[in-house]
Amino acid sequence: MIKVAMIGAGSVGFTRRLFMDILAVPELRDTEFRLMDISEENLEMSANLCLKMVEDNNLPAQVIATTDRKEALRGADYVICTIRVGGLEAFTYDIEIPLKYGVDQCVGDTLGPGGVFYALRTIPVLLDICADTREVCPDALLINYSNPMAMNSWAVNKKGGVRYVGLCHGVQGGAWQIAQALGVPFEELEYIAAGINHQTWFIKVAHKGVDLTDKVLDAFKNNPELMKREPLRIDVLERFGYYSTESNGHLSEYLPWYRKGSPEQKARWMDYSVWCGGETGGYLRVCREGRDDYKKNYPKWMSGELDQIHLGQRSNEHGSYIIEALETGRRYWGCFNVENKGLITNLPYGCTVEVPCIVDSTGIHPMFIGDLPLQCAATCRASVSVQEMAVESALTGNKQLVKLAVLHDPLTAAVCTPDQVWAMCDEMFEKLSPWLPQFK
Repeated sequence: MIKVAMIGAGSVGFTRRLFMDILAVPELRDTEFRLMDISEENLEMSANLCLKMVEDNNLPAQVIATTDRKEALRGADYVICTIRVGGLEAFTYDIEIPLKYGVDQCVGDTLGPGGVFYALRTIPVLLDICADTREVCPDALLINYSNPMAMNSWAVNKKGGVRYVGLCHGVQGGAWQIAQALGVPFEELEYIAAGINHQTWFIKVAHKGVDLTDKVLDAFKNNPELMKREPLRIDVLERFGYYSTESNGHLSEYLPWYRKGSPEQKARWMDYSVWCGGETGGYLRVCREGRDDYKKNYPKWMSGELDQIHLGQRSNEHGSYIIEALETGRRYWGCFNVENKGLITNLPYGCTVEVPCIVDSTGIHPMFIGDLPLQCAATCRASVSVQEMAVESALTGNKQLVKLAVLHDPLTAAVCTPDQVWAMCDEMFEKLSPWLPQFK
């Protein structure tokens, strides 16, 4: 029996999904789950739903809920982190304050003013989790899903002192689209994706050993559905030669060229029929709606009026597959966020990169990439420079460095003067101060 601590388990949808992913593995059905969150209401919902899924499927798994983080971690083999520090209240400030200054974010959880201040809030809490992990479960693997992934991972790899991997599902989603465009089964698509989180690039695509990298653009152009959904992403593909892993709206936030100008100019690159197509504050809206839906559907799930996740239904999230590989030796391949120890040679040593990794019973083994295509590396390096300053400021409480990080953000630089950046950051520091103790 293994013990899995889920920190931030009040994220009802994600907790249920990862919980059932793990229980889809026959050898892991006696897992002891420790669910922890600071929100007693959300924690109770998650725990009750997980317990019901265990009971409905007659599984030997155990579910323990607690608001005591250290007790949740004690003796754990794996720690899954899904925290959102400041919740939707802080997230609202991340989106609405920059928008007053012309910085238009679709998601705001990775780069830009929203991403930088999200990192400032999250990194201290993550390092506290690492400190508890070192004390009560020093051999555990910390599996982090919390954004901003690259900055959080950089801080943990630098100061956390724990076994760590950062996970995202952007690569899987992008690969599915490429398979759809090329008309090949997803499970038969071969690819190498490398870069930084949310700016990872499909630098090689193949099917049954035949290189199709140069065919990807034409395949997308011949797919009207994808052309409508991903206009900006396909424009970047046409200019760069490589497809990005991230959604149309998310990718637009990391580049200085698209989210500016008149509404008509911006609309050329966005698909406003879906939130991830570029809608201003789209992800914030979806999170609010999701919160309300979970509260509305909770009694229906508990009564059986609505179906829950069925045993054996497994998502494409990497977490359960990593645990399965480490516990059973069944090899697994995926793209994870790890420290750049010479893996991508034209990105800074020590930053966080997203690269293919193989997992087996001996551990997680990242793949050497070498140089990224120059244009892809240039875009990544612009973001890495912002990340580096943000991480350092989160660790040291240096407000000036925060402002310099935001000043160098590509999207912010496209629309703001230095005076506006300083004023925007001052306003964000004021509103977000309850979650920024290192700056007091």
